[in-house]
Amino acid sequence: MRRVVFNQKGGVGKSSIACNLAAVSAAQGYRTLLVDLDSQANSTHYLSGLSGDEVPPGIADFFQQTLAGTAKKPRVKVLETPFANLDLVTASAELADLQPKLESKHKINKLRKLLDELDDDYERIYLDTPPALNFYTVSALIAADRVLIPFDCDSFSRQALYGLLAEIDELREDHNEDLAVEGIVVNQFQPRATLPQQLLDELLAERLPVLPVYLGSSVKMRESHQACTPLIFLDPRHKLTRQFVELHDLLENA
Repeated sequence: MRRVVFNQKGGVGKSSIACNLAAVSAAQGYRTLLVDLDSQANSTHYLSGLSGDEVPPGIADFFQQTLAGTAKKPRVKVLETPFANLDLVTASAELADLQPKLESKHKINKLRKLLDELDDDYERIYLDTPPALNFYTVSALIAADRVLIPFDCDSFSRQALYGLLAEIDELREDHNEDLAVEGIVVNQFQPRATLPQQLLDELLAERLPVLPVYLGSSVKMRESHQACTPLIFLDPRHKLTRQFVELHDLLENA
């Protein structure tokens, strides 16, 4: 199973959702890999505690090999995280410089071929993407089986949602007919606030694929980021942790 977490709008919690679902997967015994495709490398730091020059070569090195053509079969280095069953393919700022070169050389299917090779080693693969429909995001959507769309109950997010769903439909038709939209993940939800509930009710009324588990807003997530420790390992009994477990199990049993 390969799951990509994507929304073109920044700040909706893509990396937090991808990393915490991957961590729950690992905690439940699945051999799990997270591939960070965002040049900001937030997931890389979150799961490894490393940043800058400390980060070992990862997906950027793989794409460099692809461009150079020196390796018959480009390889990727996988980093073991401090958490059992959870491995990481790191990202770096170098991805931004590589993007136009990769686009010009039409390397859009290379990620899918790489994940085909990694399937034997991992039962679950999560892909964290940049907040833009660029080369890396399209590569992830072509390579994935499923896509989750984070939504943070903001009116701007709602406006962007319709275009995003249309773009995924078009990409599915042209490149990956097996890609399934698993649903919209409501994130940073405040049930006592009027606007979030109103926006949620409108999405449900329009029969959009909103998942029935809503992720709350909590300072515990910021603490988790600071500790570079996903919630399932930081505080398994916290309310937000339980919501992530519930969401993970809902997706697994769908």
